[in-house]
Amino acid sequence: MRVVLQRVRQASVTVDGRITGQIGPGLLVLAGFAPDDDTKSLEWIARKLVQLRIFSDEEGKMNRSVQDIQGQVLVVSQFTLLADARKGNRPSYIGAAPPPIAIPLYEEFVRLLEQLLGQPVPTGEFGADMQVELLNDGPVTIVLDSPER
Repeated sequence: MRVVLQRVRQASVTVDGRITGQIGPGLLVLAGFAPDDDTKSLEWIARKLVQLRIFSDEEGKMNRSVQDIQGQVLVVSQFTLLADARKGNRPSYIGAAPPPIAIPLYEEFVRLLEQLLGQPVPTGEFGADMQVELLNDGPVTIVLDSPER
């Protein structure tokens, strides 16, 4: 599993002209799943991202987590995070889980985040053509890979 976290002031995702998810201050999470991902890797990433201290405290130091600031998280599936572009000019997506595997992983990941945060986690729409808007805060962008990667 690979996720890209972006600290945002606000973010939203739109599908076919309708907003499927939007948040205020918090994290926009772009999530890609591999065929060998399991509950253990989902749990590790979920815990790591809600506890990662990347929000400023009173002194302006990144010392608070999204939990600490009671921020929100927006999750958008993105299989292209697992692209292999080392050869040629057309990326290969063979490392990304196919939908029958990825969809349950995505849904479980969102459920885990909701449990950890104690609030609903808005999402995009798996497999849809999505438009993602965000106002980066910092900007702060971090890539997390599951421990097995």
